[in-house]
Amino acid sequence: MYIIRIQGTKKIPDYIQIRDEDFTLIAYFRLNNPTRSLTRCNLVDKMEKILAIASQLPYGEMRKLEF
Repeated sequence: MYIIRIQGTKKIPDYIQIRDEDFTLIAYFRLNNPTRSLTRCNLVDKMEKILAIASQLPYGEMRKLEF
C-alpha cells in the first residue's frame, strides 16, 4: 500500500490517500478525522502508524506503507 498527502485549498482541507499496489484508492480522509475511513477499510489497528507517517509526509510525495 501507498500513502499520499494532498494539499488542500482555502475551502478544501488537506487530505490523505491510501492506495493499494495497483494504485486503487483504498481510503481518503482528513488528517484530523481518520477513524471512520480507516474503520471501513480495516486499517484502524494501524491508525497510529499511518497518522505518524502522514503527519511528517510532504505534500504530493508518495511513500510505501509496510506493516
